[in-house]
Amino acid sequence: MHLTLLVPGLLWPREILRDMSFDLPLPALSLLLGRGTRTALPNVETWLAEAFGMPTPLPWAPLRLLGDGGAPDADNWLCLDPVHLRVEEHAMIVDDPAALALSVSEDAELRSTISPLLDGIGEIVAPAPGRWHVRLHQAIAIESRPLPEAVGRASPHEVPGGPNGARWRQLLSEAQTLLHAHTINRRREDAGQATVNSLWPWGQGRLVAPNGLTSYDAVCTDDPVLKGLGLAIGAELSPLPSAYDTGRKNILARLDSLVAPAARFDALAWREELLRIEADWLAPALAAIASGHCRSLHVVAAGDGRAMQIALVRHQLWRFWRKPAALAELLP
Repeated sequence: MHLTLLVPGLLWPREILRDMSFDLPLPALSLLLGRGTRTALPNVETWLAEAFGMPTPLPWAPLRLLGDGGAPDADNWLCLDPVHLRVEEHAMIVDDPAALALSVSEDAELRSTISPLLDGIGEIVAPAPGRWHVRLHQAIAIESRPLPEAVGRASPHEVPGGPNGARWRQLLSEAQTLLHAHTINRRREDAGQATVNSLWPWGQGRLVAPNGLTSYDAVCTDDPVLKGLGLAIGAELSPLPSAYDTGRKNILARLDSLVAPAARFDALAWREELLRIEADWLAPALAAIASGHCRSLHVVAAGDGRAMQIALVRHQLWRFWRKPAALAELLP
């Protein structure tokens, strides 16, 4: 068995990371950092593309649609997700869209309002509330940050960019006007819920066949994009278990519990979740390597626009001259 853990939200700026983690009891993580092999990665997208034999940039939209149970076929798709932009000082912050928790009926009403704006552009398909996919009539030349990377960060004034960016910014402005006056948003505001006040276009592309170089037999995740990648290579899919257990497969598991605290800059919640990852995943995985039940462990850490891979095989556990390392030492 080979285990790979993808852990978004683990990395912060080094100074903050040092202050947040210096007093946490993390013996398994420290041992992994001290005795494993560290490799800087360009970003998670590049790593995912290589791991699953896909091109870069990843076709996020059709992959997510596939993971949500849709059929992307050979069409060109774009994610166009409802979001809440929060005003903070002189910036607009992209809040976590999952916090909107749109109901099926709310989602349907909002899509019905927005769909006429896309006449001549494409049709909206939404297998899950809050995750909109546009089947495009033709490719569009826009540039925008993937929504997962934008959450918790200031939105640039000119989003999306690219040759067709101005036309799409106008379209988004029209959508914002419609959303502002929508009865759904009035009811949500009266109930103290976040409103849908904008849309985020991202992840355009067509689904392509993987190159067959990946080795994952199983993918454990609740993330629809990663589900789509797993389906594309024919891997067995399952929800993320509560903790590591031994098996005979080459497994990739995505641990998402740090994402929301990192986006909110909630240090206390982040620390608590990291301790759970230590106890439920890292400590059992290292014990499995020591016993021979697991042949290798790879941890792909991401956050703050950075990514790093730490790999450990059994013989590296006995490198006693390599001292355990603090989490902040992972970053230059």
